[in-house]
Amino acid sequence: WSLRNVSLELKKEHLIRSRLAFEAFVILFNKEKRIISSDYYFENKLPVFEIARRISKGVHNLAPVVVTIPEGFTNIQIAAVFISKLVNFNKNKFLLESKELKGRLFPDTYFFLTTDTEIAVIKSMSKNFEKKISLLRPAIISSGKTTGRTEEDFIIMASIIEEEAKGDADREFISGILWKRLSIGMPLQVDSFPETYKVKGLPKSPIGNPGLAAIKAAIYPQNSSYLYYLHDTDGNIHYAKSFAEHRQNVSKYLK
Repeated sequence: WSLRNVSLELKKEHLIRSRLAFEAFVILFNKEKRIISSDYYFENKLPVFEIARRISKGVHNLAPVVVTIPEGFTNIQIAAVFISKLVNFNKNKFLLESKELKGRLFPDTYFFLTTDTEIAVIKSMSKNFEKKISLLRPAIISSGKTTGRTEEDFIIMASIIEEEAKGDADREFISGILWKRLSIGMPLQVDSFPETYKVKGLPKSPIGNPGLAAIKAAIYPQNSSYLYYLHDTDGNIHYAKSFAEHRQNVSKYLK
């Protein structure tokens, strides 16, 4: 809206008495006829100059909503969180607009206005991802030159590691094991994505949105002689070099 549209609306809603005074203060505060488009909350009757200052400076006076997205959440899970937090959030639009951004909506703690939409969420989360990945891109490119892996390959692997690992101690080892399976033509066989038991290679897209530690683990795998692993009921990991040894671990720790 133009400054005149805004002053007309504020006058109609009885927030200001004088449109002329309001417009003059906006120009005084900004040195131009510029207002910042957004949602504003006026908690009580305010002088015209204070309303002009807020709208010209973008002072919303809306309490921010704190939203935390855990590592590994899928786009559907992310949508479910925001539906309960933002009144204007549209789940279907979010899933449609973020379809090509699987794995690239960075899990983190965010601050939004209650009136923010799915577009603001996508913009903020994808921008955060780009900020994080830009620091790792030189290593991704360097590794890709020797392995032939693309950035998307690393993100897909990171999304699997995020689900398979139980903490900081095993991410790199699991990464090394999974990359080794791919290199020898073995199916990934990960419980987090059953399709990998039937189809060789990486999934077509990330299975969730990985955090920074999982992405780093995908880029910097720990080489070992192991080819199998499992977690016991306490979350401790047990490695095996052969399938026979792995079966022994299953009998010992899971039965």
